[in-house]
Amino acid sequence: MLEKEIERKLVRTVQMMGGKAVKIACPGYDGMPDRMVLLKGGRMGFVEVKRPGEQPRPLQESRHRMLRQLGFKVYVLDSMEKIGGIIDEIRTL
Repeated sequence: MLEKEIERKLVRTVQMMGGKAVKIACPGYDGMPDRMVLLKGGRMGFVEVKRPGEQPRPLQESRHRMLRQLGFKVYVLDSMEKIGGIIDEIRTL
């Protein structure tokens, strides 16, 4: 399974719930998560999308730690089966 397929399903699922899964592009600030998930009620989380079994690179881990220290939730998504659980957790923040 490709990372793109997992990411597409995440985007579609969030859209079906009335939310947005915004692609993050930060020129000059590498390592940020792939998507910022925005749900109704002001709920938000960051999602790093990976191929099954793949782990974030050290720079990505560093950015994830920084975001978590600021109080944001950061998730690593490496299978379609995890999408529902991640969205449910963001929705209940």
